[in-house]
Amino acid sequence: MSCGATAPVDGAAGGRLSVAIVLYHPQAELLRSTVDSLAEAARRAVVVPSLFLIDNGGSEAALAALDIPPEWPCRVYRGHGNPGFGAGHNLCLDEAGDVHLILNPDVELAADALAEALAFLDAHPECGLLAPAARWDDGRVQYLCKRPPAVWDLFLRGFAPGWLKRACDSRLARYEMRDVIGERVVWDPPIASGCCMFVRGEALRRIGGFDPRYFLYFEDFDLSLRLARLMKIAYVPAVRIVHHGGHAARKGRHHIQLFVRSAWRFFQLHGWRWI
Repeated sequence: MSCGATAPVDGAAGGRLSVAIVLYHPQAELLRSTVDSLAEAARRAVVVPSLFLIDNGGSEAALAALDIPPEWPCRVYRGHGNPGFGAGHNLCLDEAGDVHLILNPDVELAADALAEALAFLDAHPECGLLAPAARWDDGRVQYLCKRPPAVWDLFLRGFAPGWLKRACDSRLARYEMRDVIGERVVWDPPIASGCCMFVRGEALRRIGGFDPRYFLYFEDFDLSLRLARLMKIAYVPAVRIVHHGGHAARKGRHHIQLFVRSAWRFFQLHGWRWI
């Protein structure tokens, strides 16, 4: 991998498009697929993105295996420890471009994803955050947009046994906005997922980026609600991704503790709803 100091592209802070990926012991194969899909999408969109790779730890081998187009301005952030997902993304906040893509290292973009996203944002200057249509790697729909949760919703979705989830499926369907998420653009979904967010860089700076008090989980919920006070959010099904991650409950006790801690902070800041 060749990745040096970032230079501006097209005259914006980080160019017309910048992309940030926070890494913490990433799976090398998934990260390479993410960057390869980004490269193909950038080629199709005829855009040269600025790429920010934020190494929160354990990423050396995965970074070395990347094949980054040599014409891309690129910067690797190292030596800051592990401040968390949101705080890691905030390291490049001042350099975010006109459009800033917040991207997980386990997301693959469709070949036309960047072209579709940039075209939509060009046509809709009122849109400050674009959420894509997502599928799991087995092809099932993944519902990234949400209505504001109650504590019961989070328990059902993340930790309930299968029989209880099935019994409460209508409740989960409402939380996951299954009644409106489909093949049409949906304006003003309250919450978008941080696994793949197209955000206007200036709007992101105006709200101060992610709240660093969330180490992991719910920082995207919080950012969505704060950004919606400034600009509109849109779900755009023409922008397609495959997301391989998720499932906090399957990642062990430490992730469950992080999830619960961040959920508590989210409800403290935005109001408690139990049922």
